[in-house]
Amino acid sequence: MATCDTCGNEYDRTFTVTKGTESGTFDSFECAIHAMAPACGHCGCRILGHGVEAGGNTYCCAHCARQSGHDGVTDRS
Repeated sequence: MATCDTCGNEYDRTFTVTKGTESGTFDSFECAIHAMAPACGHCGCRILGHGVEAGGNTYCCAHCARQSGHDGVTDRS
């Protein structure tokens, strides 16, 4: 059995996620998201969808990008 890098749970059905050069072993998608999903540059929530990019930062939504001073940003539709 392997151990989850996020919660430490020993589990017989762990999986590995690789993002670029970073890899981790997890027992659930929740733990993988907590460890590897990007965080919004304004509110800090984990970005599970596309998010928006502005000024070299990633935000969970256009509202957060605008709150950080990036005018004219809209959510994707």
